[in-house]
Amino acid sequence: MKDMNQTIDVIIVGTGAAGIFCALNLPDTLSIHMVTKDSLENSASYLAQGGIAALRDASDYDDYFEDTLRAGHYKNSRKAVDTMIRQSPLIIRELLDYHVRFNRTGDELSYTKEGGHSQSRILHHNDITGKEITSKLLNGLRKKSNIIIEEYTRMVDIVVRDGQCIGIVTIDKTGAPKVLFAKAVVLATGGIGGLFKHSTAFSHITGDALAVAVKHNVKLRDVNYIQIHPTALYSEKPGRRFLISEAVRGEGAYLLNAAMERFTDELQPRDVVSDAIHEQMIKDGRGYVYLSLTHLPAEMIITRFPNIYQHCLKAGYDLTKEPIPVTPAQHYFMGGIKVDLKGQTSMPYLYAIGETSCTGVHGKNRLGSNSLLESLVFAQRAASDITQNIPYRPTEQPEIDLSIYQDKDFDLEYKNIVLDEIKRRDPKFYEEWCNDNSQMG
Repeated sequence: MKDMNQTIDVIIVGTGAAGIFCALNLPDTLSIHMVTKDSLENSASYLAQGGIAALRDASDYDDYFEDTLRAGHYKNSRKAVDTMIRQSPLIIRELLDYHVRFNRTGDELSYTKEGGHSQSRILHHNDITGKEITSKLLNGLRKKSNIIIEEYTRMVDIVVRDGQCIGIVTIDKTGAPKVLFAKAVVLATGGIGGLFKHSTAFSHITGDALAVAVKHNVKLRDVNYIQIHPTALYSEKPGRRFLISEAVRGEGAYLLNAAMERFTDELQPRDVVSDAIHEQMIKDGRGYVYLSLTHLPAEMIITRFPNIYQHCLKAGYDLTKEPIPVTPAQHYFMGGIKVDLKGQTSMPYLYAIGETSCTGVHGKNRLGSNSLLESLVFAQRAASDITQNIPYRPTEQPEIDLSIYQDKDFDLEYKNIVLDEIKRRDPKFYEEWCNDNSQMG
C-alpha cells in the first residue's frame, strides 16, 4: 500500500508546552507540521498546578543549583542544570511577552516556595499555572500561517534512511496509516503516565516515542527514574488522578495517618515523601493517607487554591473543614530519550524535548516546578539548533509499505517495550510501582 507523500521542513510530535514553544521559536520561513495524539489542549503541561521556577537574581544561583542537585540525589547533569537555571530569566521575560499572567503583589511578581526549594522562586497563576502558560502559547501558535496542526493523530514509527530520521508514520482515529517526510523531526510526546493505574497524566500519554526509539536503537537514558508524586486525590474510579499540588504542602498542609497524626516532614523532596506515605499506607492497611489544611485560614485556602478547592468540593470534600484522602501517583518521567543540550538524540535530525527527553537535568528525582522551565529552555535550544542546521536539500521520499502498520495493537506492543526497559534497568522499582500487584500497576 502506498501513501500520498507529504513533505515539510519540521515535524513536531506533541502539543504540550515543549512542542508549542519549539514551534514558536522556529522561523516563519519553515513549514511546520504538528501532530498530537488527542485534542490540542490535552497535554500534561495543561495540568501543571504548582508553577514555574526561575532564578530571581545572581545571589540565588548557588542555592537553586544545590536544591536541584539535592532533589535529584546528585545524579543530575551539572551542565544541564546550569543551562536551565541561567536561561530561566529569559524564559520568564518571553512568557510575560506572551501575556502570561503570573500572580503579583502590587506591581511586583509574587514568588512562592515549595518543597525542596530553600528560597521563594516559584511563579504561579493561582493553581492553574500550566493552563495559563500553555493557553497563552497556543494563542501565539494559532496566529502562525506556517504551522499545520493535526489532532487525534498518533505517531507509530519514524522513517529512517541511511541512519538519519527523515519522517514519521502516523495513524488517524480510523487506523489509517500515513507518511510525513521532513528535514527534522522533534519528539515531544510527554511522559509515560498512561501505563500506570494511578497517574496524574492523561491516559493517552503512554511513552510511544520511547518505544519507537527502542525499536530503532536510539539511545535512552535513566528510564527507571520515574517520579511518584506524593499527593493525588484518592479515588477508586478508573482514570487520571487529580493532583494535589506540592504548593499545598508548601503553604503548610499536614500529612496525617489513620490516627490523624503527622508522620513525616511534608517539605522533603517528592520521592522521600512518597516513600513515607507508601510505608504509612502499609502500616494503616489502606490505600491512602490524609492531607489536612483545616488549621489554615479558610480564605487563604480558597484564594490560593481555587481550582483544587472546587475540585475537592465536587468530589465531596471541603478543604477548609476536613482532611482529604491522598495517595501517591505516577507523576513525572525524569528519564527518556537521551539528548544533548540542544535536544539532539543519537540519530541525526531526530530531536526530543520535554518529558519525552532526558537531558539529565532532573537526576533521579525532579525538584518541584522545574518541569515547565526545563521544557521551555530546551525546546528553545532545539529550535535554535534546527534553525542553524536544517538541511537545504529536499527530503528523500522512499516508498514505504504502510500495510505493516494496519491492524496492529500498538498500545500493548509499546507498553510492553517501555515496561520491559524499566524492569531491565530497575527490577526493584518495577516490582514496587509497575507490576500488576503493585499500588500503581
